[in-house]
Amino acid sequence: MGIISRFADIMSANINALLDRAEDPAKMIDQYLRNLQEDLANVKEETATVMAEEKRCERELKECSAQIAKLQAYAEKAVLAGNDNDAKRFLAEKASLVEKQAGLQQAYEAAAANSSKMKQMYDKLCSDISTLNARKDAIKAKVAVAKTQEKINKIGSSIQGAADNLSAFDRMEAKANQMLDKANAMAELNGLDSAEGGTGVEDLMGKYDAQPSAAVEDELAALKAKLGK
Repeated sequence: MGIISRFADIMSANINALLDRAEDPAKMIDQYLRNLQEDLANVKEETATVMAEEKRCERELKECSAQIAKLQAYAEKAVLAGNDNDAKRFLAEKASLVEKQAGLQQAYEAAAANSSKMKQMYDKLCSDISTLNARKDAIKAKVAVAKTQEKINKIGSSIQGAADNLSAFDRMEAKANQMLDKANAMAELNGLDSAEGGTGVEDLMGKYDAQPSAAVEDELAALKAKLGK
């Protein structure tokens, strides 16, 4: 039946698979619920139609069966009354209805099978929607946690970048200290070179530039007089 195939894809749809394919389950889950509610309304309407068809076929089958039983009873009454011709007419009509009854029986069985399938699909869709509603808040909470974790991961990457920059800064500071130490060493070496490269005359001039004190001069004169100098 067309209605069965038309709604078969609804029942075969995997809700979890739909959510897995969603870019943002927290935003999409409400949309899926709305879609499923619309599907449920359609399935409910079609299920009612199929169930009504089952009832109609059942009613026609029962009416036909009742008419067959009635004709059988009248045929028996006609025989008892000695009216074989009337009995034959009742039996002929009964035979026609028995043939019709076979077709009605097949139609009823097909309608009953379709009705059962539709009710199963309707019940499953109701169960899926109920399950998804129960899980909705948990799913949204997981998405929120995942987004928070993503932010933490990004912050962690930034912190690692800052650590790399600090490490580079330390290396530059060490290099600057090394350059300063080398410059100071060169300056010290340049000072030694200047001291060692003097003429000696300047040092001698400095010797005589320093005038002795008066006490030293008097003591020197006394020493010379004693020695006859």
